[in-house]
Amino acid sequence: MSETKIYTVSQVNTLIKIVLEESLPSRLTVKGEISDWKHHSSGHCYFYLKDETAIMPCVMWASKFRTIKFEPEDGMAVFAAGHIDVYIAGGKYQLYVDKLDPAGVGALQLAFDQMVRKLQSEGLFDEAHKKALPPYPMRIGIVTSESGAAVHDITDSIRSRWPCAKLFLYPVPVQGEGAAEKIAAALRDINRRNRKLRLDVLIVGRGGGSLEDLWAFNEEVLARAIFDSKIPIISAVGHEVDTTIADLVADARASTPTKAGVVAVPDMQEVLSQLAAMQRNLSNQTNARLQLAQQDLQIILAGMLFRNPLTLVQNARQRLDELAVDLAQVTRKRLSEAQRKISARYEQIVQIEPHRLLGRKTVELNDWRNRTDKVMRTILNNCRMQLTAKENRLTALNPKSVLHRGYSITTDKKTGLLVRAAQNVQIGDDLLTELAGENFIESLVTKK
Repeated sequence: MSETKIYTVSQVNTLIKIVLEESLPSRLTVKGEISDWKHHSSGHCYFYLKDETAIMPCVMWASKFRTIKFEPEDGMAVFAAGHIDVYIAGGKYQLYVDKLDPAGVGALQLAFDQMVRKLQSEGLFDEAHKKALPPYPMRIGIVTSESGAAVHDITDSIRSRWPCAKLFLYPVPVQGEGAAEKIAAALRDINRRNRKLRLDVLIVGRGGGSLEDLWAFNEEVLARAIFDSKIPIISAVGHEVDTTIADLVADARASTPTKAGVVAVPDMQEVLSQLAAMQRNLSNQTNARLQLAQQDLQIILAGMLFRNPLTLVQNARQRLDELAVDLAQVTRKRLSEAQRKISARYEQIVQIEPHRLLGRKTVELNDWRNRTDKVMRTILNNCRMQLTAKENRLTALNPKSVLHRGYSITTDKKTGLLVRAAQNVQIGDDLLTELAGENFIESLVTKK
């Protein structure tokens, strides 16, 4: 009889791994719906793919996930490409995904739609946050590739319309890995140094291309840098049919790099025409006002005052003399009336004989003072007698007055209550006995 071979759990899982590797294709694409998506802090992603009747565990390493533009989420239908392998420690097979594409819409379009919804919900596209462009910018920064056609289109359109402006080129890569981060870093650096640079407006853009070529202008890092800029920003990306997230966040959008000049600066010929019209209008208004002023001056010069300027002074002098006469008359009249009233009052006072009246009132006042003093002394004496009687009565009623006759008062030290009988105390109580002269004796009850 042959001996039965014993396998460990790891050995069995390893055998299954070998069988799967020999039987399954080295690479396969699986269509399913994402379920239980988890993005671990390590950067690795763990999820399931499921259909109507089955479910499959999946793993996507951080290095592979970084290449995905859109954000996977539960319920999303996707195509997952990779290979099947066994996770020996867990005893389960998994699909190790190295490429993930949405089913139906393209990955870049889905990523674009997801980013638009996210930033729109945060208010980055709101008109309330957009800064007004300066009407006559004199210092303009251009953030684009120095080798692309966009820089020539932008500069040519500005110089043809507004040649007095100074242009400053800040070269950056406009496509490829890391382009969005470099453009965003350039915008932040320019804003940080703008007290010295004194730029009025920034133009950020590039020429046309595919959605993948323009993708740097759809990255979140660039959108937030544009939103945070203190300098107004014009986005000029691609052709007229192209719309990027940078266009939606920017303070103004030019449909092409060539149109950026039209958006950024006014046309010098139009400005000169406006200035000429304003000059003519100002000249006409000035001449009209001068004519009116000259007419007013002629009317004033023709008046009596300018023909005989002393007339006004002479009239005022005569009026002053008249007022002085009137004032003197009124003053004399008031003084006469006052003297008459004083004389009448004096006669009345003489008839009253005030010195005799004053003497009589003085005698009466002294009499009243003497009466009052006598009554007050009587009242005070009565009050003193009543107070003394009440004091003697209170002293007699004072319970401590008996202490001077040899008596004492005993109280419970703890409660402060009087000890009136033996049942008021218990063995071990502290007693306080008060004697005359505020002397006290403290005692302990040891026997009743």
